[in-house]
Amino acid sequence: MTARSRWGIGGSAIVVVILAVAFLGTTRSRNSVQARGIRADSSAATVAFASPGRVEGASETTQVGAAADGILKEVYVKEGQFVEGGTLLAEIACDEFQASLQTAIAEADGARQTRTRILRGARDEEKKIALEKTAAARATFEEAKSRQKMQGALYQKEQISRASYEQTVRDLGVAHANFQAAVRTAELLAAPPLQEEKARADAEVLAAEGRVRTVQERIGKCSILAPIDGTVLRVYARRGESFSTITPRPLFNIADTSSRHIKAEIDERDVDKVSIGQKVVIQADALDGKWLNGSVVRISAMMGRKSISTGDPSDKSDRDILEAVIGLEDNAPSLPIGLRVTVQFLTNSSSKK
Repeated sequence: MTARSRWGIGGSAIVVVILAVAFLGTTRSRNSVQARGIRADSSAATVAFASPGRVEGASETTQVGAAADGILKEVYVKEGQFVEGGTLLAEIACDEFQASLQTAIAEADGARQTRTRILRGARDEEKKIALEKTAAARATFEEAKSRQKMQGALYQKEQISRASYEQTVRDLGVAHANFQAAVRTAELLAAPPLQEEKARADAEVLAAEGRVRTVQERIGKCSILAPIDGTVLRVYARRGESFSTITPRPLFNIADTSSRHIKAEIDERDVDKVSIGQKVVIQADALDGKWLNGSVVRISAMMGRKSISTGDPSDKSDRDILEAVIGLEDNAPSLPIGLRVTVQFLTNSSSKK
């Protein structure tokens, strides 16, 4: 084989490779329905591009877990059941907290009673007794003072002994001391509480009530409540299973299923081809070859990461995507939430039937 022949064969091979690459690139860049194995109709609107999507309810699917560790005591709902926000879905056994709650409540009651006694002061009966003792001490003191005066006069006239006179002086001193003690006791019982006593009592009440709230919050975490009004799509919880917040897992999936829409993930290369109100057609294996019509009702304001896998080996998972919400026509069937679909974005206002 001559050199000229070899050059000719090599050149022909290079031309074939270039043409093949150009054909594949053109086919890929079209991003048409045919590239995804979907039959195109030349009489219909042309397809600008196609994106994967997923059926969602009126709200995104919410995964519900628990906020406490323990054993699932009871599960109260079933799949497909409608629940209102705040409905009890399941409970975790937290019996040990009940005893702690009773103790904390008793301590809080005791602290409040102590504070009430401090603010109220002595009881009326105690104040009355103190006044009566003060009156008695005063009478005793006046009597001792009168006796001492009389004994003093007799002692001056040397009619009594010095010892007898000195005894009356001592009796007067004792009576005076008793009277002063009774007066101070009555004043103390009638006085308002000291500021430091009130502050200490207030602090003890606040601390005790805080312990009650802490235990109540722990008990509240043992109850798993529905965060929204919606339908229970999936129940993962089983009675007797253990749950740990260290390795959390969803126990329920809940979503508002009052309506359906499609959330499409638009490749970053096609972002400039989508707009609000743009017509689309939706195809899925579950539709048995039928088409659904819809339009773009909302476009996300920021890019994100892919979350829908198409199963296509050539599909790049490291590209950013833009989410678009597709509204379906009123006569569209009720598709199961989570169903993967293919969304074809059209270049004009026509749609397929």
